[in-house]
Amino acid sequence: MQPLSLGLSIPLAVFSAPAISSRSSCSTGRSLRTLFFPFVCEFRGFRRTSCVLMSNVPPVSVPVSADENATPCESRNPDSDVLIQYVVMRRDLIDTWPLGSILAQGCHASVAAIWAEKDDLHSAEYCSEQNLDRMHKVVLEVKGETQIINLSEKLVAGGIAHKLWIEQPENIPTCLATKPYPKSVVSSFFRKLKLCK
Repeated sequence: MQPLSLGLSIPLAVFSAPAISSRSSCSTGRSLRTLFFPFVCEFRGFRRTSCVLMSNVPPVSVPVSADENATPCESRNPDSDVLIQYVVMRRDLIDTWPLGSILAQGCHASVAAIWAEKDDLHSAEYCSEQNLDRMHKVVLEVKGETQIINLSEKLVAGGIAHKLWIEQPENIPTCLATKPYPKSVVSSFFRKLKLCK
């Protein structure tokens, strides 16, 4: 165990970092094929869990659960605050474009939103092996281009990571998707929208 001081005169926390290599799983359940250093660091009531891929990536904080050996995936009560990804489509395009093209737009936005935040704890948990068959998505709709751009601006102002998909080469904003968030964090941004039908 070594104290972690981050340049301060007092140690902030104590952690250990055993190196593990080749096809191992870290606490988020992601399978890695390279050398990484998983560690759990506790400081002032928070548990920090990280898989550092030979870089100086800061860990993400999650509240310490009652079970000290629980991983972040296990410490979440699945009934209380489920991880969810919101996808918002444009009704005007749904009514005029082929169904396959509309589905492709939603898929593009969803994958891009998760990939852009692939190092985020919620994204890693959402895509973890134990959650692959239990993903939660809500697909909603807005009337048209103005509404989807306004929604994107509202999400930016609220600090909600998302991807506004702009179809190229036409340069048309077709849909948006958030990164996975606990439902309680993002549901208020989407309360007034209708389910996409």
